[in-house]
Amino acid sequence: MTSEYLYGKVQGSARSAIYIVRVVDGILDPGEIGALADRMRERIEARGEFNADVVVVQGDSKETLALFGIPYSVARARAAMFNAAVSWMPLELD
Repeated sequence: MTSEYLYGKVQGSARSAIYIVRVVDGILDPGEIGALADRMRERIEARGEFNADVVVVQGDSKETLALFGIPYSVARARAAMFNAAVSWMPLELD
């Protein structure tokens, strides 16, 4: 995976967060999406957050955006992105 990634965080519930990982350049296949989500979960858990969820977003416009994750988290991420409530930061998962 040589794509560029950004990430943001939204509140999932009182005790959990949802991390949104955005694929900036390129389209990943389903296996790569799962691997990317797993790598992000490992990073989050290494920081001590065990209740966090990950949503992967790819596409370059509102019409082509595809969100991957559990339905609740996808809905929260979509609403946060629609309302411009996500602050994006660069992500390196090496």
